[in-house]
Amino acid sequence: MNLKLFLLTAALVVAASCATADYVRPPPRKALHFPWDAKASPDPTQVHISLAGPKHIRITWVTTDKHSPSTVEYGTSANNYTSKAEGETTSYTYLLYSSGKIHHTVIGPLEDNTIYFYRCGGQGPQFQLKTPPSQFPITFAVAGDLGQTEWTKSTLDHIDQCKYDVHLLPGDLSYADYMQKKWDTFGELVQPLASARPWMVTQGNHEKENIPLLKDSFVAYNSRWKMPYEESNSVSNLYYSFDVAGVHTVMLGSYTDYDESSDQYRWLKADLSKIDRESTPWILVLFHVPWYNTNEAHQGEGDKMMSAMEPLLYAAGVDVVFAGHVHAYERSKRVFNGKSDPCGAVHITIGDGGNREGLAHWYKKPHPDWSVFREASFGHGELKIVNSSHAFWSWHRNDDDEPVKSDQVWITSLSGSGCLAKKNYELRKMLLEP
Repeated sequence: MNLKLFLLTAALVVAASCATADYVRPPPRKALHFPWDAKASPDPTQVHISLAGPKHIRITWVTTDKHSPSTVEYGTSANNYTSKAEGETTSYTYLLYSSGKIHHTVIGPLEDNTIYFYRCGGQGPQFQLKTPPSQFPITFAVAGDLGQTEWTKSTLDHIDQCKYDVHLLPGDLSYADYMQKKWDTFGELVQPLASARPWMVTQGNHEKENIPLLKDSFVAYNSRWKMPYEESNSVSNLYYSFDVAGVHTVMLGSYTDYDESSDQYRWLKADLSKIDRESTPWILVLFHVPWYNTNEAHQGEGDKMMSAMEPLLYAAGVDVVFAGHVHAYERSKRVFNGKSDPCGAVHITIGDGGNREGLAHWYKKPHPDWSVFREASFGHGELKIVNSSHAFWSWHRNDDDEPVKSDQVWITSLSGSGCLAKKNYELRKMLLEP
């Protein structure tokens, strides 16, 4: 037993040595357990909100009562609802599991940077949300690979302490992994945060849940987490984009076709070509599988997607790329085509939200020039875009329940750097050609 303990301790020290020398990682934590409640009720559960086009919010919730209406009453004063919207419903079955009635209702137009009070289905508790600002500054909270463990709860508690406007999640939400009831418990777990600020998510491998000849991929994910794909002219909920306060954010799918003949590739070209960098000085991109990764875990898995799509991102002058999948944190310099490039994007892997599979401790040595900071610890990130030219990024290690700012950097937008003017003509042509 002592020998095993020694070897485990040595492994943790080696894994952390390239990032920080004085941090002792706390032990893993247990999965969360939720009480079973099968009683039918019209009261809303699993409430979360997302952006649904300019000045509109989509409110999603689940009821076990199949006759509950898809109405949302809302207003700017508590218990004084001056507007009402009617939405749509869906449901799904998965082997022996039948989902509740899933409601999606879009409300608006809404005022920017304003608190609204709302009630779902005409009864039940009152919720409140805050709409994002229409101009800088704006803050994004970022955490991927969440799951439902005690570490997840710690990460969510830390995010709840920061002042943010939109949550970005680059895949792997519930870790239900075919056990559909875990989608319900995940919805309950995140409701306190997800009902108050927009959660913008993309899919990871744990959302696939396909069973050959029986079930298609992403049935639960697409039913429960509807994103603004139609509002951004996409044909799939697996990739879409949205604009908020001078920031264009693109959510891509690592687990749907992305080669040059794919719908996603064509959509991405069209989406990026429409961006006006005068009015939209920042571009963010999220997907699940990282392209720049020095961790031993998941090496090379993003190479094909990177080969197909990185030139498009480079031509458009994307500022920051967020990914998950690897259960650790890593930040790069601006990089393109495998090398440091002042006109490339900063790549950040942040798959450390609290998943049940644990951390990815081992990193490749020596680390390449473009890798600035890397550490296998649970945490979350915050991107505060201060103005059209500068943003402040910080990564907050959970650190045994105490929020610690462990990595931080100022990032300058490429929109004013001269990089866009210097882009190779062929790269710019790539975005504009049919």
